Amino acid sequence: MKFHCLLPLLVFGFSLQAESPVKTEFVLFDGESLTGWKEHDAGASGAVEVVNGEIIIKTGESISGIIYTKAAELPQTNYEITLEAKRVDGVDFFCGLTFPVGSAKTCATLLLGGWGGSVTGISSIDGVDASENATGHYRKFESNKWYRVKLRVTPKNLTAWVNDEKIIDQDIEGRKVGLRPGPIEEYAPLSLTTYQTKAALKNIKVTVVPPVAK
Repeated sequence: MKFHCLLPLLVFGFSLQAESPVKTEFVLFDGESLTGWKEHDAGASGAVEVVNGEIIIKTGESISGIIYTKAAELPQTNYEITLEAKRVDGVDFFCGLTFPVGSAKTCATLLLGGWGGSVTGISSIDGVDASENATGHYRKFESNKWYRVKLRVTPKNLTAWVNDEKIIDQDIEGRKVGLRPGPIEEYAPLSLTTYQTKAALKNIKVTVVPPVAK
């Protein structure tokens, strides 16, 4: 009789232990290899390699970079991407972070140091590039200096920080979010790119952000 009473409890306890916890953090770079990433040649793009625990995107004639191949396993809204990036050589954007906004078919790019080295913003909002929309602004980036980058994506907002300073706070409800027409479209939905610039990147993670209560 005691055995029959305990049996449901044992089964129930086993079921609780067997349930996998919901994953809330995804490490996208292991510090050793490009596992999970693939190089993409958009036309005379620079090579990509891992050196001393850093992803090195070498200078190309136009856009160079890598695409994350497991983007379908990641959240597409209510998430944050964090990374560290530095410009090693060149005078254009050293961090072009293309990311999904609610869907792999709807993406945008956070650009740091574009259009000659200082324009920072998101391309595109309502069809307007970072150089001309409300997210765009001028910001000085020193070569060979690491910058901590964080991007938060929610259904209503895109927010970005550099070294803990909030630099972008863009409402997207009712706005058209999309990529700038051209080679960057080949890097959707999740990638890291540069333009005629050599860059280093590390500590790339995605973290789930709880939805804001209505």
